[in-house]
Amino acid sequence: MDYPALFQPKWNAKKFMLCNLVALALLLLWIWPTGHAAFTHFDEGLFHVLNRPLEQNKAWLWIWTIASMRPFDVVVGLILLTLLIKGEWVFKSLQTRAALIGFVLTLILLLIIRTVFSKIIDHSALQHDSASMMIPDAIKLSDIFPGLEDKWQLKDRSSQSFPGDHASVLLIWAMFMSVYSRTVSQRVVIWALAFLFMMPRLVAGAHWGQDDYIGGVMIALLALGWSCYTPFVATVTAFLFRLTAPAFNVLGRLPLLKCLSIMKQGSHL
Repeated sequence: MDYPALFQPKWNAKKFMLCNLVALALLLLWIWPTGHAAFTHFDEGLFHVLNRPLEQNKAWLWIWTIASMRPFDVVVGLILLTLLIKGEWVFKSLQTRAALIGFVLTLILLLIIRTVFSKIIDHSALQHDSASMMIPDAIKLSDIFPGLEDKWQLKDRSSQSFPGDHASVLLIWAMFMSVYSRTVSQRVVIWALAFLFMMPRLVAGAHWGQDDYIGGVMIALLALGWSCYTPFVATVTAFLFRLTAPAFNVLGRLPLLKCLSIMKQGSHL
């Protein structure tokens, strides 16, 4: 069965403007002194709610310690990738290769936007240390497990906390998947996973809440708008789809790979 093209090489002016205007509004609200103070007050309360149980509950401590280590990020990445290329879930089997290429392009765009924005913030008075470094009574995982910080790259602090880079990647994945999801249950699973995987940095204090719900959302919205609602992702995906077709045809003959949807003969845009 033939399916329509996943990406359309045209502007969606309404959604493009919405993404950019919401991102701008979030930034202005965060810069506004009253708004910034309100966010900080809320985040202090949120941090204590999430962080204090580390001292009182061993299960809570071990769950978020494991989830705060870099190897766990690899596990998260594999879960997100699996759901992205899982045929007949959000995307049709023959559309998964285009979806993968399109998402990688969107992710690259996000990284460029985040890098430029972070450099601007770093040279302003708006940058801040993470919650674990600024709140005196914070429970620090690196103090409880000092050997894990170097050996397993335990993440519980940052001197350049805004915007939340980890959250921005999770959010762009959730937004990208939601754009093409077809059912409410799919969106519930997508966003539940995104929020769950954002939690380790918040519990450990590596980021303030505003680093995620302001900075992460803003960066993700900009990437989504410039990727999916302009001709960019459709045009470049079409080019890369043709360019990589011979490689996929070869890899698709390998026993462990040929069962994947992205390797199917005839996968198209």
